[in-house]
Amino acid sequence: MASALSAKHFHDEAAAYAYVEARIWPNGPSCPHCGGVERIGLMGGKSTRVGLYKCYQCRKPFTVKIGTIFEASHVALHIWLQAMYLIAGSKKGISSNQLHRTLGVTLKTAWFMSHRIREAMRPSNETPMGGLGAIVESDETFIGREPDMPVKRAFYHKMKVLALVDRSTGRSRAMVVDSLRIPDMQPILLANIHPLSKLYTDEAQHYRSIGRFFYGHEGVNHSAGEYVRGKVHTNTIEGYFSIFKRGMKGVYQHCAKKHLHRYLAEFDFRYSNRVALGYNDADRSDAMLLGVVGKRLTYQSANRGR
Repeated sequence: MASALSAKHFHDEAAAYAYVEARIWPNGPSCPHCGGVERIGLMGGKSTRVGLYKCYQCRKPFTVKIGTIFEASHVALHIWLQAMYLIAGSKKGISSNQLHRTLGVTLKTAWFMSHRIREAMRPSNETPMGGLGAIVESDETFIGREPDMPVKRAFYHKMKVLALVDRSTGRSRAMVVDSLRIPDMQPILLANIHPLSKLYTDEAQHYRSIGRFFYGHEGVNHSAGEYVRGKVHTNTIEGYFSIFKRGMKGVYQHCAKKHLHRYLAEFDFRYSNRVALGYNDADRSDAMLLGVVGKRLTYQSANRGR
């Protein structure tokens, strides 16, 4: 059986461009400058770089990398595809140090590539989860430490993550929150969960007030040893958190709050495109590739966590 990484587009630059073009431009080249799709020609000549087109409407050259996470990168496109495949297929993530050693790029480049790829994993348009009769689980977890926050009891000094799982689709959505107070949580939950959904949670106090805005709300009392009551439980989302925490503690080990939203996008993407939902590593990598357009990220912005 051949290695998955033996495919030609992982080793040949021309094949890599053809592979990306077939997915980003399924109907043929499109000029990123003027949007033209006619009067476009592939430029030739020995000195012409691979994948270079010219639009004869606006007279500007372009490649499939323009307007994507690959723009202005000096890393070969086939190396980018290797990195995307490795991240897509690593259930708990893969460190920048490991990518640096595996791909033969510098550690700084591997770190920046990882963040660009996480940006591609971030969904562009998110609609509320759930719907009529659908069940959405909601829960929070705590990780790391809030910037400049002294250590306090329980979770008060930790970064707070709110996560949702739609049982009907199997998809997850996690986000960084600054507070678990009702005035802060309520608008987030109302924006991300369809009002006709059934909301299943634990016994956290804020859900008692917020739950009335949905079709139904039930919770299990973990502090009393109750974890399942019929269909009511948060076991699905606890499974998501177990993967997330094993990745963050065992692979990434440390994450500043300004970068946490991108790591959450990474774990959401893999969870929402997992084998149980019919995706293999190649499918997941291709789905990731569809998200590269319109998400250019500069090093300065990535370093600031934006």
